[in-house]
Amino acid sequence: MIRRTLAALAVLMAFPAQAEVDIQEITSPAGVQAWLVEERSIPFVALNVWFQGGGTLDLPGKRGATNLMVGLLEEGTGEMNAQDFAREAERLAASFDYEAYDDVVAISARFLTENRKEAMALLRKSIVEPRFDQTSVDRVREQVLSIIRSDAKDPDRIASQTFDALAFPDHPYATSLNGSEVSVTSLTRDDIVDAHQNAMALGNVIVSAVGDISGEELGELVDDLLNGLPAEAAVLPDRANYQLEGGQTVIDFATPQSVAIFGHEGITRDDPDFFAAYVLNQILGGSGFDSRLMDEVREKRGLTYGVSSFLVAKDLGELYLGQVASANDRIGQAIEVIKDEWKRMADNGPTTGELLQAKTYLTGAYPLRFDGNGPIANILVGMQMDNLPINYIATRNDKVNAVSMEDIKRVAKRILRPEDLHFVIVGQPEG
Repeated sequence: MIRRTLAALAVLMAFPAQAEVDIQEITSPAGVQAWLVEERSIPFVALNVWFQGGGTLDLPGKRGATNLMVGLLEEGTGEMNAQDFAREAERLAASFDYEAYDDVVAISARFLTENRKEAMALLRKSIVEPRFDQTSVDRVREQVLSIIRSDAKDPDRIASQTFDALAFPDHPYATSLNGSEVSVTSLTRDDIVDAHQNAMALGNVIVSAVGDISGEELGELVDDLLNGLPAEAAVLPDRANYQLEGGQTVIDFATPQSVAIFGHEGITRDDPDFFAAYVLNQILGGSGFDSRLMDEVREKRGLTYGVSSFLVAKDLGELYLGQVASANDRIGQAIEVIKDEWKRMADNGPTTGELLQAKTYLTGAYPLRFDGNGPIANILVGMQMDNLPINYIATRNDKVNAVSMEDIKRVAKRILRPEDLHFVIVGQPEG
């Protein structure tokens, strides 16, 4: 209990919100690149090991294999079953997390300095030498199938998956990384082993660490941790070709409230106009109650409890999306207001007050993200995923403040496409 308490405090206290983040670029003896923020004040380390590709690396006909494989990584290794593995992690006061996403397999570890060697030996076994025993495969498969069945009854998931299927047909993005009941039921242990080899390799790994560890120690740790993985991952699929036109798709679903996902093609993360688009979105439908869409759809008309928009920059395709929910007899009006505001922003841009308010919020909220070793490690690995420069943290707010009204209006005309907005509505909308 004492060790767990110390680990929890380390997450919360290692970095004050306003701390300067000094990032070191580390190259391990074996040539693996890593980013490190060394912080010796508390004997605790947060480590992220991400593998680019994620669910997009599923082989044809094997959709869901990567997701199922990742769910099995903590189910035992060697002579250890899932219970043995969990007990050993508990004994070491270490926590491991394994997640599969469209573009990445994300593994994170949190451990105390005194237990570093044992914790990393245990983590290595799960990454490099997973058991994938049939009993665990069958049990985790049933868990995944339960999620798939639940998603099939969830209006939000139905809307989101339908939009993806319409936007990116013939691409992995078109289907859930969980797979379907048919594809997951047919997966064999050999398929899981193939997914492991295809998705987790030295050639697609990204590493970040924050805490009580030096660059030299991190280099040795990374080499020991990853020793035994294949050199190269499977080849990524081609970029997703956006194919959805403006309009609407209605999916009949017995519920008193309709939900809608709406949007069109987006903007890449490395586009020179990305920061202007980011500020623009904060004004149009970003977080909080001050956006145009919240003001017009909720505050003035009471058509919804919440409406938002967001940029989605996946590795192989980009979307500009929004979401809203409203009673069946009012969703039509909500959609019309959203269309009008999308066009009004495209034609006229924001006001000076809106631009200033968005900049103030975005720059003021940014330091609050750096509230512990774990969040900082996540930021570092995300920066590497997006190919951002190592000085990005120091310059990010300057880039936000540099966005001018001229930039905003130009980019609004460029990326907001009212005529291309497509609404996927799940429910029983009237009218």
